[in-house]
Amino acid sequence: MTQDNSLKKVLIVGAGGFVGGFLVSEALRHGYRVWAGVRKSTSRQYLSDINIKFAVFDYDKPETLDESLRQAMPEGKWDYIVYNLGATKVKTYADFSRINYTYLRDFTNALKRTGMVPDKFLYMSSLSAMGKGDEKHYTPFNEDMIPRPDTRYGASKLKAEIWLQSEGLPYIIFRPTGIYGPRDMDYFLMFKSLAKGFDFSVGYRRQLLTFIYVEDLSRAVFMALENAPTESVYNISEPRAYTQKEFRHIAMHEMGKRFVMPMRMPLWAVRVVCAVAEKIGVARNKPSTLNSDKYRIMKQRNWTVSTDKATREFGFTASTSLQEGVAKAIEWYKQHQWL
Repeated sequence: MTQDNSLKKVLIVGAGGFVGGFLVSEALRHGYRVWAGVRKSTSRQYLSDINIKFAVFDYDKPETLDESLRQAMPEGKWDYIVYNLGATKVKTYADFSRINYTYLRDFTNALKRTGMVPDKFLYMSSLSAMGKGDEKHYTPFNEDMIPRPDTRYGASKLKAEIWLQSEGLPYIIFRPTGIYGPRDMDYFLMFKSLAKGFDFSVGYRRQLLTFIYVEDLSRAVFMALENAPTESVYNISEPRAYTQKEFRHIAMHEMGKRFVMPMRMPLWAVRVVCAVAEKIGVARNKPSTLNSDKYRIMKQRNWTVSTDKATREFGFTASTSLQEGVAKAIEWYKQHQWL
C-alpha cells in the first residue's frame, strides 16, 4: 500500500493508556498518519489498527531518546505531537515529579536537539494544576486564574506546564476535569460500588463535580491542533456541573438499580482512611488509590469550570452529556463483563 505523504503526521505519546487509545482512534478518523508513542512493556490491546506506527521510548534512559525519535520518524518530524504521558498515582511522591515533569523535560529537550519540534505540541495537563477553587460562591475556574495546586500531583502538572511555557515551544495546554468513558478504571470503581448498592461520598458541604467524556476530549484535542493558537491554555469540561446525588441517580438509571444506599463519610474519617492506605501502599511498594493527595482531591468542593475560551478560540463544546456518557460507559462495562 502506498503511503500518502501529504497527510498530517501525529505522534501520540502515552498512547497505551485509557485516554491514549481514544486519541489514537480519533487521529485515525481524522485521516492522519499516526504514531503511537509507547514503552516496550506497554500493552497494545487497543492499538491494533494496521495503520498505526509505533515509536518506542525509554523515558528512564533520556540518552536514548534522540535515537528513538530518529528511528521512529526518519523522514523529518511530526506535524503535531500530543503528549498524554503521565501518572495519577505513584509508589512515592517523588515519582510524580519524575514521571509528570522530568520525562516531559527530557522528551522536549530531545525534540530540540534532533530538530523535531512539531508545529504544535499539545500537553495533557489536569484541572488539578489549579488547586483549590472558590468554595464560598463556587466561581468556575477560568484560564486567567493563578494556579495554586495543593496536591503533589497537581504541582507536578503545573511544573510541566511552566517548563513548556519557558522553553519557547509551540505549546497548547489542556486542563481537563474528570475524564470518564469505556475502559476507564477510576470511575468504574464508583459504578461497581453503585452496582453493589452503595454510594460513598465525602464531606457534608455541597460539592459540585464536572466531567468530560473521553471521546469529547479526544475530539477537542484535534480541533485544537487544527484551529487553536499556540501558547494557549484551555480548561476542558462539559459546560455544567453535577452534584453527587445527580451522578448517583444517572448511574442508577442506566444500571437499572431501584435503590442505592448513600453513605456519606466525614472528612476526618476519610483523612484517616487515606493516611492508613498510603502507609500500607508504601509498605507493599505499590501505589495506593487512597492517599493524602487523593484526600485533598476528594475534599475539594468546587470543580466547576468555564469552557468559554475553548468555545471561542477553536469552537469546542462538549456534545456528550453525563447521562449519555455514563450510558455508553456502562454499556461497554456490561458487554465486557466488568459489571
